[in-house]
Amino acid sequence: MFLEFLYPLVKYFTPFNVFQYLSFRGAYAALTTLLICYILGPLIIEALRRLKIGQSIREEGPETHLKKGGTPTMGGTLIIFSVVLSMLLWQDLGNGKVWLTLEAFIALGVIGFIDDYLKVSRRNSDGLPAWAKLAGQFAVAIGVVVFLYFSGEEGITSLYIPFFKNPVVDLGVLWIPFGVLLIVGESNAVNFSDGLDGLAAGLLLLVFITLAILTYLSGRADYSAYLGIPYITGAGELTVFCLAAVGACIGFLWFNAHPAEVFMGDVGSLPLGGVIAVISLIIKKEILILVIGGVFVLEIASVIIQVASYKLRKKRVFKMAPLHHHFELSGWMETKVVIRFWILGGLFAIIALSTLKIQ
Repeated sequence: MFLEFLYPLVKYFTPFNVFQYLSFRGAYAALTTLLICYILGPLIIEALRRLKIGQSIREEGPETHLKKGGTPTMGGTLIIFSVVLSMLLWQDLGNGKVWLTLEAFIALGVIGFIDDYLKVSRRNSDGLPAWAKLAGQFAVAIGVVVFLYFSGEEGITSLYIPFFKNPVVDLGVLWIPFGVLLIVGESNAVNFSDGLDGLAAGLLLLVFITLAILTYLSGRADYSAYLGIPYITGAGELTVFCLAAVGACIGFLWFNAHPAEVFMGDVGSLPLGGVIAVISLIIKKEILILVIGGVFVLEIASVIIQVASYKLRKKRVFKMAPLHHHFELSGWMETKVVIRFWILGGLFAIIALSTLKIQ
């Protein structure tokens, strides 16, 4: 909005020139979401308490979690609201890639909202049936990927591997199921990671900082040519979205840090996980996102391994899945698990960025 209404007035007031810069709009998008979360956070938490929208805790989980029962959940609504409002203020309203990202973000948020609402209304951890939840995620993912496939973007179906400058294969129409599985997988991976105070928010903060760097570089013809990465027209505008998400994660983490005053819920974890996959598809970092979000990959992999092992061998590999619960039951304090997973997430981000020059 500011870009469309204020930048044209630069001939009358030269300071308005700053609105053309991604760095300026991205920084203030982050500041906007941060302030919205910080100001509205206490009000929303109090409203959730009054409405008795509290988290139901699984009895089979770590005993230390039982005391968290009744803690307000669905705090992800605050993240969605702050990001959408910030983007309407600071984004380029004519950029189709940003609108696609926002629409996927909101659609997955609606699925998460319904799931959370059913949980709190029933006073248990049973929300949407698994098939219904997955059906909604697949519907959103298919819509996004098919739109990208038919967008006419050059090289959209090419697959790039870290440490290789040129695409290793053109997936063709197979890129559609690949992209769909990536979006659904990342969405659920972040959802599985949202089990400890501050864990998912802190990891997402690191992922979005990394994606902000990558989207900025991918949207610059000069930088992308120098680094040997695909140049994606208009991708730079996604930097504003990524930095808005960074601000929202920081603002939410203020209230979600141990001991958490509010939980993110599926309304936050599903859209945040899905949108990082959408952005990676747009900027051709489909494989690299698995490195950037390496902790999320480990979390969902632990669930898959645990379920497969129990069904095939009637034995469990981990004391409990997802992986963070395994370490809790091994004697680690919750805060130690969170901080060590944050450190691991930071290492994955550094490794991912290092691939820009090692190719």
